[in-house]
Amino acid sequence: MSFRIDERATDFQEIDRFDGGVGWIAHPDERMRRASHALEIDGEVWVIDPVDAEELDDLLAEFGEVAGVVVLLDRHKRDAASVADRHDVPVYLPDFFEGVAEDLPEETPIARFDDELADTGLQAYTVVDNRFWQEAALYDPDGGTLVVAESLGAADYFCVRDERLGVHPMRRAVPPRSTLGGLRPERVLVGHGSGVLSEATAALEDALDGSRRRTPLLYAKTVRSLLPV
Repeated sequence: MSFRIDERATDFQEIDRFDGGVGWIAHPDERMRRASHALEIDGEVWVIDPVDAEELDDLLAEFGEVAGVVVLLDRHKRDAASVADRHDVPVYLPDFFEGVAEDLPEETPIARFDDELADTGLQAYTVVDNRFWQEAALYDPDGGTLVVAESLGAADYFCVRDERLGVHPMRRAVPPRSTLGGLRPERVLVGHGSGVLSEATAALEDALDGSRRRTPLLYAKTVRSLLPV
């Protein structure tokens, strides 16, 4: 299994469908399990960290007209510009992101947001802000949806034992408890793997509370996966 597949997907695997949103994995056979999402807010669609695929627009059209494309991690530019340009909308970046806009095509319009994404009611949280890692999360307090790009994930290499959500291997020692620990989402959508659509608050609390304690188990699992068979 390839860790990442870079060519444009001819199909995609739908994930995380709920009343008000949907997700997809453009390359379900890759180990990274890069997941993208679309949230419907008042009839408008906000596309988050997209990996493009043929016929993706048909999926998005089920929820409304695309209003913007959002990048929540500095490394998740993915196909944001392509999707935004196709729908003639801006790419939205958190205010604190540096160096990301410069990596997007000049012709792609850029919009910035601070503690709320446009006028959607989606609250924005700074999860990490340093020279190596810039990440924001979105939370819909009315709809109960939390979107976390990278610090949490559900792909196999994030999780150990019976975790439904896991903290990123590089953040296990400093999980985002202060930022995300007080939230009580109905569902958690992540940038790698299928999200958690039931008992999400319990899964979130378990991931944050057990992060450090389970770090040796996750690292041992990772080492075993690299050994020849």
